[in-house]
Amino acid sequence: MSKKVAIITARGGSKRIPRKNIKEFCGKPIIAYSIEAAITSDIFDEVMVSTEDEEIAKIATSFGAKIPFLRSQKNSDDYAMTSDVIKEVILEYQKKNQSFEYLCCIYPTAPFVTAEKLKKATKILIENNVECVLPVVKYSYPIQRSLKIENNRAKMLWPENYSKRSQDLESIYHDTGQFYCLKTNSFLEQLVLFPENTLPLIVPESEVQDIDDDEDWKIAEMKYKILKGVI
Repeated sequence: MSKKVAIITARGGSKRIPRKNIKEFCGKPIIAYSIEAAITSDIFDEVMVSTEDEEIAKIATSFGAKIPFLRSQKNSDDYAMTSDVIKEVILEYQKKNQSFEYLCCIYPTAPFVTAEKLKKATKILIENNVECVLPVVKYSYPIQRSLKIENNRAKMLWPENYSKRSQDLESIYHDTGQFYCLKTNSFLEQLVLFPENTLPLIVPESEVQDIDDDEDWKIAEMKYKILKGVI
């Protein structure tokens, strides 16, 4: 049986939303949703949180995650890349003679992650023998008809698409910013979260919300409450 690890990346610093990773979201710290989804999926041999922050570590363990080691200061500043954090985690486990064939990097501010999504993505990863499975969502408006502001004037980026019907334009997707399921060896060889050999897991827009500022946070809470039937 192949071993799998869920890595939830949660550093302490956050500029736009202070203490973002443990801020209360619909009644509990937002990181709890990622932890509970990973644990409930029952597919991981280890569900861990990578953090340098003692308060985050305490909250994470209270919801069932493991903190086998704290993140290095080098990978805790504003310039640290997620790929560097994951590499550090995998290498630290190897020092403890623990290895994992698959890993799932889950972001700590992803309340729409579910056990079902994690199980489905992992199944796709293993059965198709690809390097990565990435949850994606379709842009709600065709980006081929997007605008730019130039010299205080609105202009089309691609004027040739002005007269085309929306339904005639190709659907385009973007990363949901929730998680990545990866083959560990391939990741260590390339150190990228989005390798060429990636399959998509399409997620509905109602289950996706980027959370970068207070307005995003409010929208995410409204979406979550609607999904849970409390609005």
